[in-house]
Amino acid sequence: MVDPTVEAAPVRRGRDTLPLYAVAAAVTVLVLAPLAAPGYALLYDMVFVPRQPLTWDLVAPAQSLPRAVPMDAVVSLVTQLVPGWLVQRLALAGAVFLAAVGAGRLVPTERRVVRLFAAVAYAWTPYLAERLLIGQWGLLLAYAALPWLVRAALDLRAGRAGALPRVVLAAAPAAITPTGGLIALGTVLVLTSDRMRAPRSLLVSQRMHPFRSRQALAAVGVLNAPWVVAALVTGAGGSSDPAGVAAFAARSENWAGPLVALAGTGGIWSAQATPASRAAPLVPVATVVLLILAGVGTGLLRRRLPSGGAARLAVLAASGFLLAALGVLPGGDAALRWAVVHLPGAGLLRDGQKFLAPYALLLVVCAALGAERLVARVDREVAGVVLVGLLFLPVAVLPDLAFGGAGRLRPVSYPAEWQRVAEHIDEEPGEVLALPLSAYRAYPWNPGRVVLDPAPRYLPGTVLTDDTLRVGNVAVAGENPRVREMRRALAERRPVSTTGVRWVLVQREVSGEVDSEVLGGLERVHDGPFLTLYHNPATVLPPRPSGPARLAVVAALAAALLVVIAAAVSALHRRPTAW
Repeated sequence: MVDPTVEAAPVRRGRDTLPLYAVAAAVTVLVLAPLAAPGYALLYDMVFVPRQPLTWDLVAPAQSLPRAVPMDAVVSLVTQLVPGWLVQRLALAGAVFLAAVGAGRLVPTERRVVRLFAAVAYAWTPYLAERLLIGQWGLLLAYAALPWLVRAALDLRAGRAGALPRVVLAAAPAAITPTGGLIALGTVLVLTSDRMRAPRSLLVSQRMHPFRSRQALAAVGVLNAPWVVAALVTGAGGSSDPAGVAAFAARSENWAGPLVALAGTGGIWSAQATPASRAAPLVPVATVVLLILAGVGTGLLRRRLPSGGAARLAVLAASGFLLAALGVLPGGDAALRWAVVHLPGAGLLRDGQKFLAPYALLLVVCAALGAERLVARVDREVAGVVLVGLLFLPVAVLPDLAFGGAGRLRPVSYPAEWQRVAEHIDEEPGEVLALPLSAYRAYPWNPGRVVLDPAPRYLPGTVLTDDTLRVGNVAVAGENPRVREMRRALAERRPVSTTGVRWVLVQREVSGEVDSEVLGGLERVHDGPFLTLYHNPATVLPPRPSGPARLAVVAALAAALLVVIAAAVSALHRRPTAW
């Protein structure tokens, strides 16, 4: 005879999870609805192209800091198989959908509506909205992976079978960018570290395995190896412009100041990436309500998580909040300015609001449990109405995240001449100088939106673009010595044919003028409505060899890939553990 409970368990599990997946899908569609149209959504740092070439400078930048390592290498590999527009949609939809599902599954509760509230609240935060509108889709993957990583790390600490490969698989999408990799490494360190142990008797009862904790840390460390190795071998050095500390500091979004903006998971440095609704005078009130709910739910979280789990999550969240607020705290800005000049890699801390993700997750989970605790004292029907009403609270507070940030994510098509220019350069690869010298462009065919110059990702070879970032009246200098050389040549009005570049791409109908004197000695090979391409006949240098430094980055990428494959194989032989 078959035990009916064996058949009933999957059915109950499906009934519990189906609403969560349905709500996550609805949120994803509502946020990304404009992407149903064909084309590419190009906005600030979000640049996708039809087929991104696999070049050394995307795998291991020789003259600039590896801010997009290994993200660019992954995209280049994937777009050899599928078009870039599909990669963009999968990345964005996956980030929103998995963020919602992960948060809903992380909440330790039996009440379905509480899980749904956490799912909506985590996928509809100002943090997600602001990073989406500034185009940092790689960071959004880390944000989406975080609840899955937290759950796997807590399972690992509790000694549950199959937790180690799930830690690695959850950390892998986070490590696609340096900031996400650091968040993943910090999460595993804080949640599984042997130095924060409970009493020995509790360790035995929870079957904790210190060796597995060290394995997890080592594996996530390997996932971070590509960008770490790339940073060690680049010619850009490890220091950054200290002017970026003030430029990238958390920003006040309304009358309550930057710390309250951060408390509500907002506060990004860019006013252009901030939804207009964040300036509403009642937004700080909504933040206070959310903090009160979270405070009420803290006790439930502490009782329902494995012993010490809530305290570790609090440490992780507090650390992220401190990094986010450091630039606006007394003495914090001075400490950051010193660090970015004297400590290699400290430039990652300038935009500290990126590290707010663990705080946002803990805030949402505690607020969901706080809502459960408050409604537990009222009539069941009234409680249901209140919880359903809470589902719509994040949307009501931040309505302009819907429909691609109120229409900011509108797909466009690249003019056909971009492909023709790429084919010219592909015949004779070499350095390409993109003029006018500017990091961001406002194209007439991408109306109303500014985007990072697509040339380095569209064209084969090494493309030199300005790496100076202008934030208001502040110019934050880049680190690329080759670009500095080009800037001096342009300032002195010397012909760029003497600098050794093989191609010069003039992007017309964008801000800035190109002095005709600097184009002397060049041969025009393409002249279109938007782009003019020049060839430099004086360039005789062959393409630079890869060298052992770049091969070291490839080795780190291969090691990270092997770790992910091993974790995936191991996970396939394990059944998922119920929360």
